[in-house]
Amino acid sequence: MKQTFITLGVIAIVGACAILACNSDSSPSSKTEGLVASAVSQDSLINHGRYLVTLMGCNDCHSPKKMGPMGPEIDTAHLLSGHPAKMPLGKIDPESLKSWVLFNHTQTAAVGPWGVSFAANLTSDPTGIGNWTEEQFFTAIRKGKYKGLENSRPLLPPMPWQMIGTATDEDLRAIFTYLKSTQPVENVVPAAIPPNMLP
Repeated sequence: MKQTFITLGVIAIVGACAILACNSDSSPSSKTEGLVASAVSQDSLINHGRYLVTLMGCNDCHSPKKMGPMGPEIDTAHLLSGHPAKMPLGKIDPESLKSWVLFNHTQTAAVGPWGVSFAANLTSDPTGIGNWTEEQFFTAIRKGKYKGLENSRPLLPPMPWQMIGTATDEDLRAIFTYLKSTQPVENVVPAAIPPNMLP
């Protein structure tokens, strides 16, 4: 009797193992399906990030412009590459800054009581955010830290990090994923100019 129970137990264990082996995801087709699902979800993340970047108006400041028939238009060859490194600034009238915040004609540089700030390169190039980690991106947007580094200076106006920082983790992850997928544009954006050194 005891031997019968042991035999039945062994048969049950072997049967359970066989069922589990048949239902495991180790088959080549299930691995392929997993890769396809991963690629689809990555594409969805990039598309959602592109949508958010467009909706939030990131190109308004971070993409250089060229003059079109109706005024400034986004220079699609330099999308999200920030203020062009070799673009000179015009003369700034300190008296105007008592009442105005001013932008240059491409909307990639702004001057105000904080001095001059330049829109950052957000492309996947190393001169942009190509070497950034997701954690750096979250630190930049949530804490307003330059280059996403904890001990760096604050991000300067007009960067609206306080508002963008209220986005969900999922939205920020989508934006970062999209930015990392962009065409790399080599462009070392100039350093900010403090108010006492205005041109």
